Amino acid sequence: MKQTRSHSDIVDALSLQDLCRFCQAEETWVIELVDYGVPGPVGSNRGNWRCVGASNAPAKKARRLKSDLGINTAGAALALEWLEERDHLLRRLAQHEAL
Repeated sequence: MKQTRSHSDIVDALSLQDLCRFCQAEETWVIELVDYGVPGPVGSNRGNWRCVGASNAPAKKARRLKSDLGINTAGAALALEWLEERDHLLRRLAQHEAL
Protein backbone atom coordinates (compact mmCIF):
# COMPACT_ATOMS: atom_id res chain seq x y z
CA MET A 1 0.00 0.00 0.00
CA LYS A 2 1.33 3.42 -0.95
CA GLN A 3 1.98 5.73 1.97
CA THR A 4 1.09 9.37 1.44
CA ARG A 5 2.46 12.41 3.16
CA SER A 6 0.29 14.83 5.00
CA HIS A 7 0.76 18.53 4.25
CA SER A 8 2.44 19.01 7.64
CA ASP A 9 5.13 16.44 6.74
CA ILE A 10 6.37 18.49 3.80
CA VAL A 11 9.19 20.86 4.67
CA ASP A 12 9.24 23.88 2.39
CA ALA A 13 12.82 24.98 3.07
CA LEU A 14 15.67 25.46 0.64
CA SER A 15 19.40 25.31 1.35
CA LEU A 16 21.72 27.83 -0.29
CA GLN A 17 22.42 25.40 -3.13
CA ASP A 18 18.71 24.65 -3.57
CA LEU A 19 17.90 28.36 -3.65
CA CYS A 20 20.57 28.88 -6.31
CA ARG A 21 18.93 26.19 -8.45
CA PHE A 22 15.45 27.61 -7.75
CA CYS A 23 16.54 31.09 -8.88
CA GLN A 24 18.86 29.78 -11.60
CA ALA A 25 21.57 31.99 -10.15
CA GLU A 26 25.14 31.73 -9.00
CA GLU A 27 25.89 31.32 -5.32
CA THR A 28 27.75 34.64 -5.12
CA TRP A 29 24.68 36.49 -6.43
CA VAL A 30 22.36 34.76 -3.94
CA ILE A 31 24.75 35.58 -1.08
CA GLU A 32 24.86 39.22 -2.18
CA LEU A 33 21.06 39.25 -2.31
CA VAL A 34 20.89 37.83 1.22
CA ASP A 35 23.26 40.60 2.35
CA TYR A 36 20.56 43.06 1.19
CA GLY A 37 17.92 41.21 3.22
CA VAL A 38 16.36 39.11 0.48
CA PRO A 39 15.28 36.33 1.04
CA GLY A 40 16.31 36.37 4.71
CA PRO A 41 17.36 32.79 5.44
CA VAL A 42 17.21 31.13 8.83
CA GLY A 43 20.54 29.85 10.10
CA SER A 44 23.78 31.17 11.51
CA ASN A 45 26.03 30.54 8.49
CA ARG A 46 25.82 29.70 4.79
CA GLY A 47 26.29 26.00 5.46
CA ASN A 48 23.05 25.71 7.39
CA TRP A 49 20.91 28.44 5.78
CA ARG A 50 17.32 27.49 5.16
CA CYS A 51 15.02 29.72 3.16
CA VAL A 52 11.50 28.89 4.16
CA GLY A 53 8.22 29.21 2.27
CA ALA A 54 7.30 32.69 1.13
CA SER A 55 10.85 33.99 1.51
CA ASN A 56 11.82 32.07 -1.65
CA ALA A 57 9.56 33.97 -4.05
CA PRO A 58 11.25 37.38 -3.63
CA ALA A 59 14.60 35.83 -4.54
CA LYS A 60 13.13 34.54 -7.78
CA LYS A 61 11.56 37.96 -8.46
CA ALA A 62 14.93 39.63 -7.86
CA ARG A 63 16.52 37.26 -10.36
CA ARG A 64 13.87 38.18 -12.94
CA LEU A 65 14.48 41.90 -12.33
CA LYS A 66 18.16 41.31 -12.95
CA SER A 67 17.77 39.17 -16.05
CA ASP A 68 14.80 40.97 -17.66
CA LEU A 69 15.60 44.58 -16.80
CA GLY A 70 19.32 44.52 -16.02
CA ILE A 71 18.78 45.82 -12.48
CA ASN A 72 21.72 45.22 -10.14
CA THR A 73 21.30 43.35 -6.86
CA ALA A 74 20.91 46.47 -4.70
CA GLY A 75 18.33 47.88 -7.10
CA ALA A 76 16.39 44.61 -7.17
CA ALA A 77 16.32 44.49 -3.36
CA LEU A 78 15.07 48.09 -3.24
CA ALA A 79 12.42 47.41 -5.89
CA LEU A 80 11.19 44.40 -3.91
CA GLU A 81 11.01 46.51 -0.76
CA TRP A 82 8.92 49.12 -2.60
CA LEU A 83 6.65 46.45 -4.09
CA GLU A 84 6.10 44.98 -0.63
CA GLU A 85 5.26 48.44 0.74
CA ARG A 86 2.87 49.08 -2.17
CA ASP A 87 1.10 45.76 -1.51
CA HIS A 88 0.80 46.65 2.17
CA LEU A 89 -0.72 50.06 1.32
CA LEU A 90 -3.13 48.49 -1.18
CA ARG A 91 -4.32 46.04 1.50
CA ARG A 92 -4.87 48.92 3.95
CA LEU A 93 -6.77 50.89 1.30
CA ALA A 94 -8.97 47.88 0.57
CA GLN A 95 -9.75 47.59 4.30
CA HIS A 96 -10.78 51.27 4.46
CA GLU A 97 -12.91 50.95 1.34
CA ALA A 98 -14.67 47.94 2.87
CA LEU A 99 -15.84 50.08 5.81
